[in-house]
Amino acid sequence: MKFARIVFSVAAAYGFLVLTPLYFLLDKLGQAAPPAVNHPEFYYGFVGLALVWQPVFVLIATNPMRYRPIMPIAIFEKFVYTVPVLILYSQGKLAANVLGPSLVDPIFGLLFLAAYLRTSKPHLT
Repeated sequence: MKFARIVFSVAAAYGFLVLTPLYFLLDKLGQAAPPAVNHPEFYYGFVGLALVWQPVFVLIATNPMRYRPIMPIAIFEKFVYTVPVLILYSQGKLAANVLGPSLVDPIFGLLFLAAYLRTSKPHLT
């Protein structure tokens, strides 16, 4: 259970640190990786939805056994962005500089899966 607590806590902290600044970087993003975002509602919607998941990870970390049923959804959340990024990159529709940062999520997804499997039976910690 300690493993799950650590994994979900680190994922939440990382998410808060990485996602929160995105609210203030829309214009800079358009300059660094043209073209500029022409539908900011989708951009802010993505950032907001991703940010909403961070308290869920904190919640899971507080009691992994109790919130174990939510873990498969959290695992899915970690792959739902990366899979389309990989497909778009393989089709030549996405720059390599977008690919790297998107590969952090599946790492957390695999760690979430490990946490899910390790919490299948009560462990003494």
